[in-house]
Amino acid sequence: MATQIGRLNTLRVVKEKEFGVYLDADELGEVLLPKRYVPKDLQVGQDVEVFVYLDSDDKLIATTELPKAQVGEFAALTAIAVNQVGAFFDWGLPKDLLVPFSQQKNRVEEGETHLLFIYLDNITNRIVATTRVDALLNREEAPYKVGEKVNIIIGDKTNIGFKCVIDNRFWGVLFFEDAFRQLRKGEKTTGFIKRIREDGKIDLSLQEVGYKKVRNILDDILDYLDAHNGESPLTDKASPEAIYAVFKVSKATYKKALGALYKDKKITLTKEKISKI
Repeated sequence: MATQIGRLNTLRVVKEKEFGVYLDADELGEVLLPKRYVPKDLQVGQDVEVFVYLDSDDKLIATTELPKAQVGEFAALTAIAVNQVGAFFDWGLPKDLLVPFSQQKNRVEEGETHLLFIYLDNITNRIVATTRVDALLNREEAPYKVGEKVNIIIGDKTNIGFKCVIDNRFWGVLFFEDAFRQLRKGEKTTGFIKRIREDGKIDLSLQEVGYKKVRNILDDILDYLDAHNGESPLTDKASPEAIYAVFKVSKATYKKALGALYKDKKITLTKEKISKI
């Protein structure tokens, strides 16, 4: 597989110098991995996983450090400087990530966090990014089924919930009622397809949909009771935060699970505690 700029690559060491080692990057030639990034005991002939990019002098260089996102991915990053060229974002590497003015949907100010798409400029081979992400998503019909597990990135907060990027391909919406824990812009997490509307828009949930999400925590509750002498103060009156801290589900799901266990006569409920029968 050809070496990709802006992506992780597994490359072979071909030469060792005092200042680092050179790696075989196929058609890109030899790429330097500076000494400070060279793993201990790495020798000529061995492979190493590195991220390849252009340094401040626009020369190809390798690092074992990982950026916050790679070429072809979306990420929410924070602008740390703005000059006459554009805005520069912190993406976890010594050379900051440029978003040129021409690629800014709205003018970026220092300190702002924006959802970006990172790409390789085919003319200069420079890694840059854009905030004009809408046109890059929803280019095809969503292939999902209700209940399917997906990877999501939390985007902007709206008056109804959070915009989310699904699998780097689609926009989705996570309504406040389904966002039962604190979320931050740019957070990468897993979600579930809750609904696909007639217009193709996708609604998301942070937990499995339907009764399956309830069924999956019944044993967790009983195991928790077993580990705590058969009792727990987490009744149906407990705070959503306390419930999520232990069971990683919403209060609504937890209450349904308690109801199912009570109906099956596996627990008793009082205002102060739940007890295993």
